[in-house]
Amino acid sequence: MAESRGLLFALLLSLVAAGTLPSSSLATRAFFVFGDSLVDNGNNNYLATTARADEPPYGIDTPSHRATGRFSNGKNVPDIVSEYLGAEPTLPYLSPQLDGEKLLVGANFASAGIGILNDTGFQFANIIRINKQLHYFEQYQGRLSSLIGAERTKNLVNEALVLITLGGNDFVNNYYLVPYSVRSREFSLPDYIRYLISEYKKILMVYVQPLARSLARSLPPSLSFCRCDNAEALRSGLPTTPGHRNRATGLRACYTSDEEQVGRM
Repeated sequence: MAESRGLLFALLLSLVAAGTLPSSSLATRAFFVFGDSLVDNGNNNYLATTARADEPPYGIDTPSHRATGRFSNGKNVPDIVSEYLGAEPTLPYLSPQLDGEKLLVGANFASAGIGILNDTGFQFANIIRINKQLHYFEQYQGRLSSLIGAERTKNLVNEALVLITLGGNDFVNNYYLVPYSVRSREFSLPDYIRYLISEYKKILMVYVQPLARSLARSLPPSLSFCRCDNAEALRSGLPTTPGHRNRATGLRACYTSDEEQVGRM
């Protein structure tokens, strides 16, 4: 399972790096991000929630060594995808800086703590669940339409790259949150997985598919060893290693074997 998730992620980066994702001009494509803490780049810092990345050890490997709202010691997946696209990073949708020409780059709607299910992450209280993220996306289109017109907005959205990362919290912050959780009493693990997949399909088919043609889907992920290994190690008093730092080169190193497999496919 871990190898298949690594392969999926490596395939996404390989396609972007090779310029084979469908687009006439990768560098000018808008990029929209939805999901949880793996891709949240600061939205939760604008919310009254405990799910925030606004203090050390988060951000320890950034140039400023300060937390940026990313649940990472440095960059996260959307940052690296933006680098491959040759574009500037998308801003959090709740950021006051997301205005004017910045809207043309796209936006990040992700919020740490959410899941496929609406009861996932209830302990974090005020987070942007997936339906609300998609509602904000509609708001975004209205704002962009006021700037460049309805037709150009439609074209920008249709040509955009969309990254969705959901599912991990439905296990760690729901099914396995406490012994004998409500969901674990309601479902066996295989049945719960099937239920999550069915609910995820509804999100993709009902809400997302009409919004953008290019859809990079990330199923329940497990990238924390690359994403914030140093941060979590510091928290636990364990030694950190440069090889696990969350930089573009570090992520590629983590997935070298998977990328080799992709090359042989």
